[in-house]
Amino acid sequence: MKILDFASVKLSICLILGILYGTYFQLSITIALTITILCICTLGMLWQAIKSKSSIYFGLCAGITTIAIGALSFTISQPKNWNTHYTNTNKIDEKVWHLKITEVLKPNNFSKRYFAKIMSSNTTGEIVLNVVRDSNTNSFNVDDEIIGYKKLSAIKAPLNLHQFNHKNYLENLGVYHQINLTSDEFVSVKKSPSTIYGFVAKIRNHIITKLKKAKFGKEELAIVQALLLGQRNDISKATYNNYKNAGAVHILALSGLHIGILLLLLEYLLKPLTLLPKGNTIRLITITVLLWSFALLAGFSASIIRAVTMFSFLAYARYLNRPSNTFNVLALSLFFTLLFNPKLLYQVGFQMSYAAVFAIVWIHPLLQNLWSPKHLILRKTWQLLSVSTAAQLGVLPISLFYFHQFPSLFFISNLIIVPFLGILLGLGIGIIILATLNILPEQLVLAYNYAIKTMNTAVAVISEQERFIFKNIAFDHVQLILSYSIIVLLIVSLQKKTFKTVILLLLCVLGFQFWLIYSDYQAKEKDIVIIAHQNKNSVLLHQSNGRLFIHTTDKKQNSNFIQNYQIAERVSSLKFLKLKNSYSINTNNLQIIDSIGIYANKNGVLLLTQSPKINLDQLIDSINPQTIIADGSNYTSYVDRWKATCLKRKLPFHYTGEKGAYYFNLINKSSD
Repeated sequence: MKILDFASVKLSICLILGILYGTYFQLSITIALTITILCICTLGMLWQAIKSKSSIYFGLCAGITTIAIGALSFTISQPKNWNTHYTNTNKIDEKVWHLKITEVLKPNNFSKRYFAKIMSSNTTGEIVLNVVRDSNTNSFNVDDEIIGYKKLSAIKAPLNLHQFNHKNYLENLGVYHQINLTSDEFVSVKKSPSTIYGFVAKIRNHIITKLKKAKFGKEELAIVQALLLGQRNDISKATYNNYKNAGAVHILALSGLHIGILLLLLEYLLKPLTLLPKGNTIRLITITVLLWSFALLAGFSASIIRAVTMFSFLAYARYLNRPSNTFNVLALSLFFTLLFNPKLLYQVGFQMSYAAVFAIVWIHPLLQNLWSPKHLILRKTWQLLSVSTAAQLGVLPISLFYFHQFPSLFFISNLIIVPFLGILLGLGIGIIILATLNILPEQLVLAYNYAIKTMNTAVAVISEQERFIFKNIAFDHVQLILSYSIIVLLIVSLQKKTFKTVILLLLCVLGFQFWLIYSDYQAKEKDIVIIAHQNKNSVLLHQSNGRLFIHTTDKKQNSNFIQNYQIAERVSSLKFLKLKNSYSINTNNLQIIDSIGIYANKNGVLLLTQSPKINLDQLIDSINPQTIIADGSNYTSYVDRWKATCLKRKLPFHYTGEKGAYYFNLINKSSD
């Protein structure tokens, strides 16, 4: 089965290229619409002239038209491209905002977080609402409305290199600003009629309330909420890390796996309907309605919508009962999902869901053909292993690219959990129904709680086998593309080996190896000094000869950004050193003044740390620095005062908490 034989696959690839084109070039709606109309008109004229869809010219024009449609779809989906968006109005600097909660986000230690829609007349847009935690702060629900009295603030980019870019993530969702409110900076207002999302949220909250009254353990209830309602906010960090290290984190997110199992379960339970006249059609309609009802119960999140859309198409393909249609229909689901919501392309969950399902549909039959055991238990075990292997192979490059680790015991986790996941889902839905009707037996709660607890324990045991977890794997965009090229060409070669595919496969393997050698060489050649930002700490990084020297006042502080830097820059080793009072960086002197306030009379770059009690005006007159830097270890009140002094003296001032890390590019390598 050749993938590119399907027109739906070609169109999906062209649509993705169009979305990427629209992302990179940031077209206006007018330009994107004009290009698309011209392409459609050209395609129509070509159709009339050639009268053949098999013509290479018609196919090329159809591909270009689909690319234009993809670019237009992405351009339309960007809120900033509409004149009514708040960033394009004179209301951006207002201090009064009427907001409606659209989604409850996971809170952090300092605030409760939400997505909120702007309700002002003739103004559209969505922002992040952060409500500071205090004794007077109540939680909001979807569709609650407030009036906040404060200006919007921009969402900050990461302050250190290779940190997770939360700003870009939110911009891909169409969110550009946030508002931070305390309990005395907003008032609640009378709500307008509920939306479908608010109605579903009420039902879900009612179910959660009923479940909390049952005798579930805290961790077990959190897993139940994740499995059945798509709510992961209550899962502890330790439990989440256990599932991640065991290669079973996909169990906690309602996605393709759960909907696929639910589809198989419904097909089995509704099989008697096939005995009726037009029974297959009735069963298909019933399954589709039930799948979307489950999506409604789970809150219509982006992940659940894409999963139900995908498996609704797959249910139709199975209804047609032609294996080749599965791939075709799956590609069509990808096409229409991205056409109506092109921003999904940049969501990790979306990428992994489709990569896994495509891999299962394509690779699983090949693995089954390798071995067909006669013993029932062996056959079922091999089927499960081959499905898990195919899915893992499909998502492996994405997983390495985003998470930089590979849990090699994933097959054990899947062997233990996946066979029983259908039972857990089916029984869990029954528990929800019984709990809602107030007739949930205590014995059933205890049995289900024990099953979830056993699953958590098994996952924890697997996650403790750290020798089988490969972490801190450097993997970039080039490796991502080359690795998928290798996987695709390898599968094509196994299906039908040709000289062309073998040569291309070897070239991709050589390219992958060459890129690894080149990247390692670049890492060893790089020589740079960075004053990083970390709250309540001073950190100076020196990358040289493939090693990273970390000069800090407190190496026990959380150093996630150092780990991210090490992975991305392919650093071979780390060495922690105590921060000194001065450094010589090429021809520049870097002088550090800490809380003691002692300094030498040297000009150059001045770094202020640990909130030194100094008279900055006198200090500037004394040593005449070229630039003054303040890191994250200082009080903000001190930083504001220093910033004002430097502004008055027209002296460059760099605060890492605002401008991010400060970089010294070295000309000649130096050793530590």
